[in-house]
Amino acid sequence: QLQLVESGGGLVQPGGSLRLSCAASGFTLDYYAIGWFRQAPGKEREGVSCISSTGGVTNYADSVKGRFTISRDNAKNTVYLQMNSLKPEDTAVYYCAAGGHMGDYCSAMTREYDYWGQGTQVTVSS
Repeated sequence: QLQLVESGGGLVQPGGSLRLSCAASGFTLDYYAIGWFRQAPGKEREGVSCISSTGGVTNYADSVKGRFTISRDNAKNTVYLQMNSLKPEDTAVYYCAAGGHMGDYCSAMTREYDYWGQGTQVTVSS
């Protein structure tokens, strides 16, 4: 069974940090671009960051540039999202997704991704 599982979410104070993990089972992530998306209550799902299959290309939403870092460890079949200097507006459910047809590229568009995790809640509040 092909599955993506996110972990690492939780409650953190403004200015704090969290590291999200996206682990794959049933398939290898080596040939997949990975995207991180988030969805806050009442809002559409938005792209946060993505990384190409080789790791050579990364992209970030303007709202998280300089604060979030995406990385991948293909040996562990896992992709990470390091989130620093968190703000209350970062509060959302965070999803990872895998897309297998992007070559050495990645996308912020949900339609480019084939497999999705169940999401992990991130709450930034004092």
